[in-house]
Amino acid sequence: MFRRFATEPGLIGLDWTGFKDPQEPARRFATDSYLGAENSRLMVEVEEEQVAAGFVSWALRDFGGPTKHWEIGIALLPERRGHGIGWRAQALLCDYLFTHTPLQRIQAGTHPENIAEQKSLEKAGFQLEGVVRACEFRDGRWCDGYLYSRLRNDPSPL
Repeated sequence: MFRRFATEPGLIGLDWTGFKDPQEPARRFATDSYLGAENSRLMVEVEEEQVAAGFVSWALRDFGGPTKHWEIGIALLPERRGHGIGWRAQALLCDYLFTHTPLQRIQAGTHPENIAEQKSLEKAGFQLEGVVRACEFRDGRWCDGYLYSRLRNDPSPL
């Protein structure tokens, strides 16, 4: 599935940034099974069907100082979107990270036109912090993004 998201235009939606090395996912999996100290991925499974729906990811970030935070993301297969899987996966990932790491902040970005992901993040306990202007080069132009966050003391929706 990781190879598909790296090589199939449009599968990842607005986040497509061009073709990637199709062998990179296999090399990364062979290195650490996608469970690294600074960035990781887990598959999202539809439990009743025992089928992969996509994946969640998290990466260690900072604002230029010693304090770190997590940035999370999600990619679901098109046929799995719109069924309530995404917000639950993101909420579970946040609960996992807050339980097993001492970091205070988890953030996520999305596109202004991705209304479904905005609703998903809010349902997962995130709050909109604002617009990040011209933060992404996509389709030949600079685009704005929305920044969301969830703090350790924010209530879990689960």
